Amino acid sequence: MHELGILIEIVKTVENFAKKNEVTQIDTLILQIGELSPVVPRYIQDCYPAAIDGTLLQYTKLEIEMLPGNGICKQCNKVFNILESGKKCPKCGSTHWELLCGREVKIKEIIAC
Repeated sequence: MHELGILIEIVKTVENFAKKNEVTQIDTLILQIGELSPVVPRYIQDCYPAAIDGTLLQYTKLEIEMLPGNGICKQCNKVFNILESGKKCPKCGSTHWELLCGREVKIKEIIAC
């Protein structure tokens, strides 16, 4: 389960940001996870209490937003959701596409008290 390691790095990043910006309390951390990412949102939720224990984020809430896994067809330039379309362009049926987004894990927002 690599999610705990990822969360520990996220916590360090948020703590460093908070210190640089003189933020002493954080209410909510919002993460964005791409639907094609190897990171499992449920595992992130489950690991969160252990990752924040004893840190500046100890009493924060975690929100996770899912980002779509979109691609662009190399034949007709149609942008489409890769999973919903079965990895085929819904317009021309091509399987030749380029990934645009959906593999990322991002800190979207840090909401201070």
